[in-house]
Amino acid sequence: MKKRYFFLYLMVFTIPILLALTAWQSARYQNLFREVKRLEQMQAEWVESNKRYVADIAEYSSPQRIVDIAENKLGLKRIRPEYLLQVKITEGREHGF
Repeated sequence: MKKRYFFLYLMVFTIPILLALTAWQSARYQNLFREVKRLEQMQAEWVESNKRYVADIAEYSSPQRIVDIAENKLGLKRIRPEYLLQVKITEGREHGF
């Protein structure tokens, strides 16, 4: 008879504890789910920002833009080929250069 009451008391105390643990775990899961969604949104924003930066770098480093700045803003002119001097270095390194 005592065994039966012990089992009944055990069930009466165990079931509410298990239900409370289940509710706590569910709330914890929802919080983590919201945090993951927030982080995924931040990551998507960073990816888009990086794409814009890469496009800006490509635009700013384009040869045509550099020529345009050199000619129009800095007043530089292209050198004529007859004024161009090319220096070729051979394999001989007599003076340690």
